[in-house]
Amino acid sequence: MTGELAPVPPGLLAGARAARRIVVLTGAGMSSESGIPTFRDKVSGLWARFRPEDLATPEAFARQPAVVWAWYEARRRQVARAQPNAGHRALRELAALSHVQSLAVVTQNVDDLHERAGSAEVLHLHGSLFAPRCFDCAHPFALPADEGAGAPEVASLPPPRCTRCGGPVRPGVVWFGEALPEAPWRAALARVAAADLVLVVGTSGLVHPAAGLPDTARQNGAQVAILNPDADARGAPGDIVWQTTAARGLPALVEALGAA
Repeated sequence: MTGELAPVPPGLLAGARAARRIVVLTGAGMSSESGIPTFRDKVSGLWARFRPEDLATPEAFARQPAVVWAWYEARRRQVARAQPNAGHRALRELAALSHVQSLAVVTQNVDDLHERAGSAEVLHLHGSLFAPRCFDCAHPFALPADEGAGAPEVASLPPPRCTRCGGPVRPGVVWFGEALPEAPWRAALARVAAADLVLVVGTSGLVHPAAGLPDTARQNGAQVAILNPDADARGAPGDIVWQTTAARGLPALVEALGAA
């Protein structure tokens, strides 16, 4: 690893050395260093320029499917052009350390950067841009590998049709007003409840029910560490709060553990 690495808080280093089961909860800040815009930033966030109710609800898709599909396809192509950053890669290396029995990534992000960086277990709580499905029957839809490659962003693009029922294909993300997918949510709860260490990386902790996962970890005796560059980042009593970004902090933690 190259570049300046952040000094690791001693409490986190000790906790990570002892941890056998690690869970990493990631949010938009995890991918922002790969050039993926966040949704909630007041200035540059995606919802600073668009109203969520115009693009991110089932009603919006039913009303103007070509507009919604075009917008999400542009986001998917943007992600496809992006590359995992040092923080994503560090999680793969953390999982490979000899004392770590398991490492699960529980993410609110809808990109595939964790997978492309090599993380083996990634639980997508808010769905994925790369897993579209039928709006009518929920049958998965496989996009061609080169779908949209190099295409310019357009304001309107009719969605493909379901190969099973002919219904319109929708983005595979969780929209406002929709429940989280049950299987990854249940798996996330189980991983967090069994964890020794939970790293909360790049998330504001404002979106529920995912925001309640650190409480589950604390109630089951896990150490919770929050990695967030914001000066006003806070945790619960007993948490470790480290003011750092994913791409600086996670490589520093892996290097410190490897040197131990």
